[in-house]
Amino acid sequence: MARTKIFVLGTRGFPGVQGGVEKHCEELYPRLVKLGCEVTVFTRTPYLAPENRPKQWAGIKFVHLWCPKSKSLEAITHTFIGVMIAGLNSPDILHVHAVGPANCIPLARLLGLKVVMTHHGPDYEREKWGALARRVLRLGEYLGTSFADGIIAISRGIERRLTARARISGKVVYIPNGVDIPGDVETGGTLSRLGLKPRGYLFTACRFVPEKGLHDLIRAYNQIPDPGFKLVIAGDADHETEYSRKIKQMAEESEGVVLAGFISGDPLRELFANAGLFILASYYEGLPIVLLEALSYGLPVLASDIPQNREFRLPEFRYFPPGDVESLAGKMVELFNAGIDDREKAGQVVTLREKYSWDAIAHQTRGLYNNLNNSRCGFPGNNLEIE
Repeated sequence: MARTKIFVLGTRGFPGVQGGVEKHCEELYPRLVKLGCEVTVFTRTPYLAPENRPKQWAGIKFVHLWCPKSKSLEAITHTFIGVMIAGLNSPDILHVHAVGPANCIPLARLLGLKVVMTHHGPDYEREKWGALARRVLRLGEYLGTSFADGIIAISRGIERRLTARARISGKVVYIPNGVDIPGDVETGGTLSRLGLKPRGYLFTACRFVPEKGLHDLIRAYNQIPDPGFKLVIAGDADHETEYSRKIKQMAEESEGVVLAGFISGDPLRELFANAGLFILASYYEGLPIVLLEALSYGLPVLASDIPQNREFRLPEFRYFPPGDVESLAGKMVELFNAGIDDREKAGQVVTLREKYSWDAIAHQTRGLYNNLNNSRCGFPGNNLEIE
């Protein structure tokens, strides 16, 4: 069987690049290579040091494209250049991730390309965007979903929103983010470097942007008298902003708050595996891979009560009202001390294996590619052919 030629746009790059879309692509595309796809990913050079720009990784080919490191211009510039290159090379499928890059999907169709769009969430709801950027992102959602041959929604909430538009409902298929169940993680040097003890800290990992609620998290921690545990925050800002500088200042002025910086690989696994409680204080998410990862380690979790986090159907006591600092502070202490019982932990693993397996997700995506390639006109519907 001939290998299906896939070009990928909308990610900064991988492996080891911060971001949910980046983690999604890092997990998905090596699996698609094994399922018979020839995958070429277009990366953004500002996020990869020259020594970290391989031509190939895990069977994936990379094309490292320049773009301005500007939160307003980088996605559209990078995607436009990538679409033009794709038009000259005629892949079987151009796979575009996120609503910002989706502004270029009509151009891709004009060049004769079949396009799959993955909708990772309504990015125009993020606080970091101004009025003009929000309008551009809304336009990207509209143009992308209108002109793409197939649309992947990573959450049920996104699926419901898109299928409400009758003209595109037949093109939408739900394929979520996923997670692997980790094996045993040996304690290396990360805990000692950060001055931490196993089960002696709360943990979160995210970008330093307002919608992640890090300001609430630090304020809540500071309300706890003599907490007896530390608060560890892994991550950083893609673009240094007034908000990210504020978070770093708040952390520096708060005894017990530890900034680990952006980390990946074994150091990140070590922090997950040894946390006493994982917290996600977001106001906005697509379908948070980081929460899936926390559950995969069997951690007790505490999550903001937003629709995207509700999709995981955690016990009611594991949610708190977003922005309610007093409630968050109380829950931090209560759930850190309570831990997690074996029944809840076992249930988490069963759910993750049944609903969020990266291997199953790769098969579903491959089936979508097959159906689009076998369809001469339009999207063949949600009855995906699974190899």
